[in-house]
Amino acid sequence: MATKNFGLVRVVHDAPTRETDMNANNSLSIEFFPPKTPEGAEKLRAVRQALYPLKPQFCSVTYGAGGSTQAGTISTLKEILSEGMAAASHFSCIGATKASVREELATLKAMGVKRLVALRGDLPSGYGAGGEFHYASELVAFIRAETGDDFFIEVAAYPEIHPQARSPEADLQAYVAKVKAGANSAITQFFFNTDAYFRFVDEAYDLGVTQPVIAGIMPITNSTQLLRFSDACGAEIPRWIRLRLQSYGDDIASIRAFGEEVVTDLCDQLLVAGAPGLHFYSLNQADAVLAIADNLSLNQ
Repeated sequence: MATKNFGLVRVVHDAPTRETDMNANNSLSIEFFPPKTPEGAEKLRAVRQALYPLKPQFCSVTYGAGGSTQAGTISTLKEILSEGMAAASHFSCIGATKASVREELATLKAMGVKRLVALRGDLPSGYGAGGEFHYASELVAFIRAETGDDFFIEVAAYPEIHPQARSPEADLQAYVAKVKAGANSAITQFFFNTDAYFRFVDEAYDLGVTQPVIAGIMPITNSTQLLRFSDACGAEIPRWIRLRLQSYGDDIASIRAFGEEVVTDLCDQLLVAGAPGLHFYSLNQADAVLAIADNLSLNQ
């Protein structure tokens, strides 16, 4: 089936195509979350070693609401850097002060971190809405003012609209504000509707935003988990995918085989249409990402 383009070629002028080596274009990246136990940390080390042959441009590390897992994030970032890979730190600002952000930026810079994923973030349960930052665009502007070009800054994009946005137009304007504040590129929330991605990129271009929009990719390995994530972040799971997953019940093998097929096709459509890259939400698992990459010959 033909894939709509929506003028995407205008946006990602130097995007890789399926005929080129993605890794040569530095267009594959992987997200991890900081483990909570020594056993989890050891497992994640093995997962990273399994994924490094894909030659990701960088590996990003999340942290929890209000920086609640910051120590684990820092520890994981240090390990990734020591393994010779580029690391990107998630960096949320809600509840933060300019002094605390300034201190954290200095810490990351001293560690050798050169990329940030700048986010508004969420406060931990029970906390008030304090702090000196209210929007990610304010954080991006502050980082640029404080550190110049020391960091490559990614921001979040929501092809299917942020769940708290007042309207699609307001959500797009919030994205434009983040980019114009100094972001280098964006990573999307995961999605399964390519038309939503293409339309988002095209509409941003029409407002003068030409920075690359990297497609966030969520492998399908657990239907309950996927539906929970979808409900939380506003990403739509198409009805046909929901029904197929429901029909498999507890048949994990069938769920994973189906998920691999669906996500491989999604990635292929994106790359053929000119998407500048893929950012895999690994959930600290290697097998599904490796299978999809192998299907797409991204490990060549």
